[in-house]
Amino acid sequence: MKIARLAARLAVGAMATAVAATAVAVPAQASGRDLGNRSLAAVLTRDTGGFDHNSRDFDVLTAAVLAVLEAKPDSPVKVLTDGTVALTAFVPTDAAFRELVRDLTGAHRLPSEQAAFTAVAGLGIDTVENVLLYHVVPGATIDRKAALKADGADLTTALGATVEVDVRHTWFGRQVRLVDADTSDRNARVVVFDINRGNKQIAHAVDRVLRPIDLP
Repeated sequence: MKIARLAARLAVGAMATAVAATAVAVPAQASGRDLGNRSLAAVLTRDTGGFDHNSRDFDVLTAAVLAVLEAKPDSPVKVLTDGTVALTAFVPTDAAFRELVRDLTGAHRLPSEQAAFTAVAGLGIDTVENVLLYHVVPGATIDRKAALKADGADLTTALGATVEVDVRHTWFGRQVRLVDADTSDRNARVVVFDINRGNKQIAHAVDRVLRPIDLP
C-alpha cells in the first residue's frame, strides 16, 4: 500500500483525537512510594543528537511528536509533556518506523531515519497525530510486571481504539506482544520495558509501529 493511501484510510471515519478516559483491565504499577512526575517528553528530548545510525533509539518518534505539537499546540499528544498525568506509552524504535515506511512504499531497502521521518510527516499532521495517540494508554502506569499479567487485556488508547495484550512463553522467557487493528502485519513486540520507571508516565519500546486500521 502506498503511503498516500495510508493517509487517506486513516482520515476516514473521523477518528477521535480527545484523550480517552482510561478503561484498562490491567493493574496499575504497584509502588510503596509516590511516583515521580518526569514526563516522557522530557525523556525523549534528552537525546539531542538528532537522526543517527542507532536504530534502537527514538529519533523519528521524537521528531514526530515535536512536529505535531508545533503544528497543533493543543493536541492531545501534549499529554506526553505533563508528567503529573499517568499513562503508558508503547514507543516505536527508529527501526520500527523504518520498517513501516519500507512496507508502505514497497522499497527493497530500509530508508534512513531522516527519510523515514520525511515519509511519515508526508502523511499529514492529523494522521501522524492519530498514529501517535494509538500508542498511548492514558490513566494507568503499567510496568513490566503488570503487563506480563495482562494477557488478553484490551487497552483503550488515547485514540479511542484498543490494542490487545498478548503474552507468550518463549525459549527466552515471557514475551509481550500488542495486537493492533492490522490483521495482516506482524504484531509489535516489546523489546525494552519500563522506560522512565518510577514515574507516572512509563513507556515500553516496541519493534513495530502500531496500526490503527487494517491495511491490505
